[in-house]
Amino acid sequence: MQEYQRLLLNNKAWAMDKLAEDESFFERMALDQKPNFLWIGCSDSRVPAEEITQVEPGEIFVHRNVANLVVHTDMNMLSVLQYAVEVLKVKHVIVCGHYGCGGVKAAMSNKDLGLINKWLRSIKDVYHRNEQELNLLADEQDRFERLVELNVHEQVRNLAQTTIIQRSWKKFDAPHLHGWVYGLKTGLIKEILNLPPGSPVGAVYTYDFD
Repeated sequence: MQEYQRLLLNNKAWAMDKLAEDESFFERMALDQKPNFLWIGCSDSRVPAEEITQVEPGEIFVHRNVANLVVHTDMNMLSVLQYAVEVLKVKHVIVCGHYGCGGVKAAMSNKDLGLINKWLRSIKDVYHRNEQELNLLADEQDRFERLVELNVHEQVRNLAQTTIIQRSWKKFDAPHLHGWVYGLKTGLIKEILNLPPGSPVGAVYTYDFD
């Protein structure tokens, strides 16, 4: 059996299990989605949002990219964010990184990795801005893990600096922003940052809306 065929068989078994539990499950899923959460996570295959939070399909709207970045010129991420906030009206936006992130690790190095250098540049900027703190950590693994946390912190701040979030804060007093880090070795999530609606984002980043 080819590897991809295993996935198809697993899907059939999963669908049968869902129907056995609830005959109307897929009928309800097909009607609409009303998730309360937008999840911006890493593309790493070991960090599936629904699995590690134990929620059902339809509860989390998901966007994933290498190293869970919120880049202000990334139209893909911004489109997902706008749809989630303005159409789905999610109540929470979560940026979830993870310890052992290959993207963060690569950004710490001086290796030329080709095209992805440009994507990882923003993490190098995070390192540069926090270099004094990071250099106080003698152990490289400790620096690595701290940079993972600092990167999540930065991405949540980037979210708060978007007009999408600020406009929604003003009109709807939502969504709440969260920064989390998942531990591959423990299976546990650590909260890094929590920004309620209306949190200060810095004068130069604050927009005025008519």
